[in-house]
Amino acid sequence: MKIAYVVNTYPRPSHSFIRREIRALERRGLEVRRIAMRGVQDELVDPGDIEEHARTEHVLAQPRARLLATALRELLRAPRRALDALALTRALVRAAGGGRLRHIAYLVEACHVVARCRAGEVSHLHAHFGTNSAAVAMLAGALGGQSYSFTVHGPEEFDSPRALALDLKMRRAAFTVAISAYGRSQLLRWLPAQNWPRVAVVHCGIEPQTIGAVQPLPDSGLRLVAVGRFSEQKGHLILIEALGRIAAAHAGVHLTLVGDGPMRPQIEAAIAAHGLERNVTLTGWLDEPGVRSALDDSHALVLPSFAEGLPMVVMEAMAAARPVLATWVAGIPELVRDGETGWLVPPGDAESLAEAIGALAQTPPERLAAMGRAGRERVLARHDIDAEAARLAALFEGLRD
Repeated sequence: MKIAYVVNTYPRPSHSFIRREIRALERRGLEVRRIAMRGVQDELVDPGDIEEHARTEHVLAQPRARLLATALRELLRAPRRALDALALTRALVRAAGGGRLRHIAYLVEACHVVARCRAGEVSHLHAHFGTNSAAVAMLAGALGGQSYSFTVHGPEEFDSPRALALDLKMRRAAFTVAISAYGRSQLLRWLPAQNWPRVAVVHCGIEPQTIGAVQPLPDSGLRLVAVGRFSEQKGHLILIEALGRIAAAHAGVHLTLVGDGPMRPQIEAAIAAHGLERNVTLTGWLDEPGVRSALDDSHALVLPSFAEGLPMVVMEAMAAARPVLATWVAGIPELVRDGETGWLVPPGDAESLAEAIGALAQTPPERLAAMGRAGRERVLARHDIDAEAARLAALFEGLRD
């Protein structure tokens, strides 16, 4: 069976879970064509991402004239299907409350996707994210007759389900995938009960075969690490405030911030305002071995997010046998068990986060190690990418029946 994965921007440093999923499907014998609207080659540092970039077709890398010529040819090839796609484009514009040119661009991109899928004899499209990539997959399916499905991660889709026409995309899809039980519950809100069986849970996953031996905890100070894009929803400013509250009582505390993004200047300013220049290191984006090294050098991962799906870095930290201190949002409590594999705190609450960091600092090393082992056992049981890819492959194979 030949499948095309449709993604807006791919690969990128924060989307290693897509690469793992694709390669797990390929190990099962499925042929997967990678089609992204755009790439961010300059941001890539991991060799796996760099290799994946070379294997991905980037639609917007095509000359504009060629894209428009392909769109005209595809719209004329099957007029009835073209009318259906145009009607869907208008429905997307109405749902979004505007953005006609943007949605016409999605239609043009869909025409290119259809042409490439026809050339590659692709029978099914699978998009990651319920945003514009799902719109392109839906329009491409209308134009070319292929079935499509998509994976919803959140939180963007849950913030604007009406504007994204999430209900329309799910109704027309062969099936929809959520990455957590919480995510599935949010999708069910927008579907009639009779359609609920068409929403499945397939977790993002880790590759157990690449996970090394557990490294001992650092033997001095309190070493914390946070990994993620520097954006508002990740809560870095709350983390810096919380660290400022406890730094005097725990002079040896050190935080490594792995990642980058638009909020870097504000984060650097907050570090300076709290006098934490010696307590915080910003590394920028790291490749997978670099992230693993940062986790190995820590006592715990801290994730102060305001909104999430179910972050890969939580799985990676637990696989490294490190406790996780995270906020009680979205799918995180399905994996992190408060008091057993880490700590859960309310989002946006610097005082609670500071108290939890203080509790972590006072936890004996042998207890931290036991929490880490419990977390490792839990994530390996629940998030093996080959087991999750088998579930997804079964959904694809079911389309043949």
